[in-house]
Amino acid sequence: MAKIQRAILSLTDKSGAVEFAGGLAELGVELISTGGTARLLRDAGLAVKDVAEVTGFPEMLDGRVKTIHPRIAAGVLAMRSKADHMQALAAHGIPAIDMVVVNLYAFEKAASKPGATVEDLIENIDIGGPTMIRAAAKNYQDVAVVVSPEDYAALLDELRAAGGELSLKTKWNLARKAYALTAAYDRAITARLARMEVEDGEFRDHPAEALPAVLDIRAPRTLALRYGENPHQSAALYTAAEYGVAGGRQLQGKELSYNNLVDLDAAWQLILEFSQPAAAIIKHTNPCGCAEAWMLADAYRRAFECDPVSAYGGVLAFNRAIDEETAKEIAKVFVEAVAAPDFSPEALGVLGARRNLRLVRVTPLPAAEPVMKSISGGFLAQTADVHKLDRAAAQVKTQRAPTEQEWAALDFAWKVVKHVKSNAIVYAHAGQTAGIGAGQMSRVDSVKVGAMKAVLPLEGTVLASDAFFPFPDGLEEAAKHGITAVIQPGGSVRDGEVIAAADRLGLAMVFTGVRHFRH
Repeated sequence: MAKIQRAILSLTDKSGAVEFAGGLAELGVELISTGGTARLLRDAGLAVKDVAEVTGFPEMLDGRVKTIHPRIAAGVLAMRSKADHMQALAAHGIPAIDMVVVNLYAFEKAASKPGATVEDLIENIDIGGPTMIRAAAKNYQDVAVVVSPEDYAALLDELRAAGGELSLKTKWNLARKAYALTAAYDRAITARLARMEVEDGEFRDHPAEALPAVLDIRAPRTLALRYGENPHQSAALYTAAEYGVAGGRQLQGKELSYNNLVDLDAAWQLILEFSQPAAAIIKHTNPCGCAEAWMLADAYRRAFECDPVSAYGGVLAFNRAIDEETAKEIAKVFVEAVAAPDFSPEALGVLGARRNLRLVRVTPLPAAEPVMKSISGGFLAQTADVHKLDRAAAQVKTQRAPTEQEWAALDFAWKVVKHVKSNAIVYAHAGQTAGIGAGQMSRVDSVKVGAMKAVLPLEGTVLASDAFFPFPDGLEEAAKHGITAVIQPGGSVRDGEVIAAADRLGLAMVFTGVRHFRH
């Protein structure tokens, strides 16, 4: 590979620029630069040639035109292995440029400011930078394209060790990184401008569509996992934001596994349903216990009481910072992982004794995101299920209306049932699950499984069903175990028979008109 003899630098993020440019200069690399970057390097005592000296044109149009010029483009794009390319450079007196060091206008920073105008957005769209980056990446075999300050130190080490040269592997990796940057930059611009509409001759900012016309997915790989759902499957974590489970910070414990992350997300999504201190215990994405109370430790104890056997080896989530008392309760039994908004120093001290226990600090998402799932050949996307029970909109279908205590239990059970795999049944008291039937192929079987799994007495509980009862048999089965009220969507052709059965059994029954299937 040829030595790096000439580099052009044009930087918005100038961190590390002086040290990197100084290292290049020590290796005999000629430096070319634009406005602010050139001033920074000169102030540091480095010899720098202005882009205008190369192009013969000054920067113009308020800086919109700096590097967009044939003498820059040709110097970057000329293939050194092609004689006619090099002859053309020589004929026009164009210097070859061997390294392009560029980062882009901070569009996303400008776009995130409240009240950003369309003029603010447009003026923060970089033109020359992406042009140079893509040109250099296209000519990767001859030109090194550097887009991130995090690469400066390693590149200088390689240049010094190899007499001013970079390997083909390094240049290829830099080019791939460059294309990823420009792709992400264009995606950010597209997503933000999609919110700007012209109305009555003026630009107005509107919320983006919940489900956009084009699904753009970009998430860097942040963690290579030991394996997937099973040891013969490879897996990795890709993180799109600093929020939620994917953006959580692991404070201690073994590596998070694929299944840990899936279960942590299921637990976290459930726990966000509650405003009072609450705890959820998840096993294979299904709740095996959930409760709320005035104290977090009490909420956890109540959740654990629901199914202590299944709770062993489970994954936990809490909607409050974990305190010392709660930590001591957690430490009494083996669990795989715990998610919470925070952990007190005392709690970390208690749980630190369980060295393999995974603790993850999670920041809630500012808004519900679309839910996505991959299928062969594509992706399915849907808006998040954010439905809350509205008592005023719910319809009491039986002769007896629920009591206040039953309403409280129904509200709690309705929050939990939408996080249970269909067909889903939840037996509950106010603030505490008592039995959960999940994932059965028939609803009556889910009713039976929920009762079979129950450790706490079911007498006096209420029942939540994620979809309608197709026949009275499910209701009749639940009544054998002492339930007093039912909440379900309704909508079956046999609703009349189901309502008649509820009246005959002395049950109160509420229809929500909303289904909570979870596949």
